[in-house]
Amino acid sequence: ELSPLPPTLRNMLLLTAICLVPGAVMIPSISRTSGLARPIVLPRAATARMLADAAAWPAGAHAANVSPAGARAGPACMYTTLDPEEVSARTLRLLSAKDASGLSWDELAVKLGLTNAFTVQLFLGQARLSASAAEALTEAVPLISKADLAAMQQAFPMRKWDPALLQEPNVYRTHEAIMHYAEAIKTLINEQCGDGIMSAIDFYLDVGTTTGKAGEKRVVLTFNGKFLPFIEQKSADNSAPSPRD
Repeated sequence: ELSPLPPTLRNMLLLTAICLVPGAVMIPSISRTSGLARPIVLPRAATARMLADAAAWPAGAHAANVSPAGARAGPACMYTTLDPEEVSARTLRLLSAKDASGLSWDELAVKLGLTNAFTVQLFLGQARLSASAAEALTEAVPLISKADLAAMQQAFPMRKWDPALLQEPNVYRTHEAIMHYAEAIKTLINEQCGDGIMSAIDFYLDVGTTTGKAGEKRVVLTFNGKFLPFIEQKSADNSAPSPRD
């Protein structure tokens, strides 16, 4: 029979998004509603960090919906680990509903007011659906169930990728092209923007095509990411310096 976890460990698990990694440490997890343990897989490094930090959490933190420092947490959401099988099953249902609509990804993206890449990410469980986009999606793809629509809005996506994807030629060649030109891309970003990086969070990706001189179809990928400069770490600007014993 399943049994409740100690309060400190329970609070850490409830408020931490946990990535499922094969070959990692098995630990007990819990249901947000029942508080009962069930096995999940947690990365070894994350396990060590969690166990080291667990003692700092007050036993009543979850009940009070506060962080260790006492700050109020946000509204209740699905802080659970995502079940890969559940996400895969939902993706198949969503793709089936999309096929039944007769819309292409570009056509659906236009109806949602989103980029075509982000639209695909929504269906793959790699992005979160907003309330406004959900309304448009319901009209565009009416066969999507209310349960799947709710899950797309409530669950925080596990934005990971499977290394096995690199065995797929299309994915591998795209990865190869980026890595091959990586140093040149960095050099040009530095010259045009300064010392920093391109964000992949404040970021737009659009996939399109064009026609070459010989009449061949060519793929066009547009990365549009905010430039994030590295900062000079002035001690006077550090609002949270580390303690000194």
